[in-house]
Amino acid sequence: MSSNSWETKTMGRFTLRFRPYTLEMRHVFTVASFSRTTTPVVLTEIEYEGLIGYGEASMPPYLGESQESVCDFLRQVDLSHFSSPFATDEILHYIDVLQEKNTAAKAALDIALHDLLGKIMQQPYYKIWGLNPDRIPPTSYTIGIDSEEMIRKKVKEAEQFKILKVKLGLDTDKMIIETIRSVTDVPLCADVNQGWKNKEEALEMAHWLYERNVVFLEQPMPKEMIDENAWLTAYSPIPTIADEGCQRLIDVPKLKDVYTGINIKLMKCTGMREAKQMAELARSLEMKVMLGCMTETSCAISAAAQLAPLVDWADLDGALLIGNDIYDGMTVHNGLCILPDRPGIGVIKNT
Repeated sequence: MSSNSWETKTMGRFTLRFRPYTLEMRHVFTVASFSRTTTPVVLTEIEYEGLIGYGEASMPPYLGESQESVCDFLRQVDLSHFSSPFATDEILHYIDVLQEKNTAAKAALDIALHDLLGKIMQQPYYKIWGLNPDRIPPTSYTIGIDSEEMIRKKVKEAEQFKILKVKLGLDTDKMIIETIRSVTDVPLCADVNQGWKNKEEALEMAHWLYERNVVFLEQPMPKEMIDENAWLTAYSPIPTIADEGCQRLIDVPKLKDVYTGINIKLMKCTGMREAKQMAELARSLEMKVMLGCMTETSCAISAAAQLAPLVDWADLDGALLIGNDIYDGMTVHNGLCILPDRPGIGVIKNT
């Protein structure tokens, strides 16, 4: 599928454009279940009365979507029966019920619509939501599973960050943590990606990690192990966060007492609108909230960052892990997320 040609659909007052694009990782990226050097995305645009909103679908292979499936979904979208992008609830409901799943494809449209609305209102979306960007927590930077030499190299490259996210879940877990601790003492968060399978061993590791300034565990065991994850949460000295176990708004109430909190990702939950609803619901249930990302350009990262003032932990480093970003948007200085004071999601397209 060509990554250079835009497909265009005009639907009444709306024009939708989309094209596949392949993100190139700066380093081989390894987690408990796979390694990769690229991530497929689909870039989207919604134009209305001369203004263009930017969106993006990112599809790590393990989520079941592809550039082909996203483009097929977008070809089915018909916005001609909507007269204004301000019919946000109706438009996004229509998109959501068009087909099941396809959450990244839906997120691409949601992001583009929010960007467009912000541009019409001439305000950044965090201001429209009444959020204070000074409340965004420092973003973590992800260190994938690797050799001792490469881990040291990656940690040194990440010196500006005030917290590091470490991928665990294999038999190298202690080596990885000890290697990082030989280089830096910054707080760590551990993402196990469902890699642990025994609750007693998981609890033992939780205590070992706690002693090494690991501040939370992300998806320690498979999402199907509900009772085991709840047991671990009850006894763990550090919080547990649902990632693979938390997809959409409907999942959140079921996760109370199974995990301490949830990780929200736009590509899993269909975009900015539902992500904000998830954060507010989790807060009402006295759960912690983490805001994560896939490997994405600054487009989707900047979209997520609009609601980052609502969360306890931010993991918005996806655009920093790639070498061919085509947008300027949210930047990171000394580990802090800096939102541009531009309307919508605040991104500018470079090419």
